[in-house]
Order: sequence, then C-alpha cells, then structure tokens
Amino acid sequence: MRQPEETSMPEPRFRHADEEEWREVRAIEVGGRRASVWEKWLDFTPAFLSLTARWDPGMLIHRHGHNSDHVVFVIAGEMRCGDVRCTPGMHIALPKGAAFGPFVAGPEGVVLFEVMMGDPRSWPADPQGFEELLAEQGAKRLPNPPIELPGWLEDTRS
Repeated sequence: MRQPEETSMPEPRFRHADEEEWREVRAIEVGGRRASVWEKWLDFTPAFLSLTARWDPGMLIHRHGHNSDHVVFVIAGEMRCGDVRCTPGMHIALPKGAAFGPFVAGPEGVVLFEVMMGDPRSWPADPQGFEELLAEQGAKRLPNPPIELPGWLEDTRS
C-alpha cells in the first residue's frame, strides 16, 4: 500500500484575548482628558488582522477607509459612525476603497471586534471635516502612540 505524501496543511491558531495586553493605538485630548483607542491584536498576518478594540468615552476617529475589506462588530457601549448610531449587535461592512465615519464613542465608550482582510492600514477621507469636528467637540489631536507592527508592514497612520 502506498503511503500518502506528506503535505504541509495549514493549522488553526488559537489565542485567548485575556492573555493579550491592550495597546494604545490612537489618542486625542477631549474635555481636558486623554481619550484613546486600545486594541488587542488576536491574529496579525499579511492575509488578515483580527482584533478587539476598546474606545474611551468621547474618542473621535476621522472619516477614513482601509486598504482592505474591513468588518466591525459592536460588542458593548455605543458609537456614532457618521449619522448612524451603532449599538451592541451592529455589524458594519466596509469594502476596500470605501470610507466611513467620522466616529464618536458614546458616554461609556465602545467595545468592538474587527477583522481587516489584507493590508489593515487606513487613509484619511476628510481631514478638514475632522478638524472641524475636533473644534466642535473641544478636542485636539495628540501624537499617535508608538506601536510595534510586524516587520513586513510600515506604520503610515495619519
């Protein structure tokens, strides 16, 4: 009987969110306090990034798009995405090349699960509109916190 050829089959990868540390990836100052986006990267490969995110109350993110398809699922809290109020159970599908936002986290903040299928980096879609939103909310940009990306990916955050 002939033996089957050895093949290298992909294997599942397991990671529990409780074992990961929160990393601050964006920050603003609003109402005299720092508000941030915190992420736990659960799996990060050239094919996709899956993460859980926690946004502090009042966090603002500019209208933007991604260099890949992107899925966002609201787990807890709430936020606004443009004119849409997003509460637990809301699913947002963003095709590559489309833009969404700006985002405003609710008074309790928001917790999200996200998957980006390909290059997860983003591009700004309305910088002037974001500057106006920051002024309206009494907020200001802070420098992007340093993050360690995989060696194959350059940090292009704006």
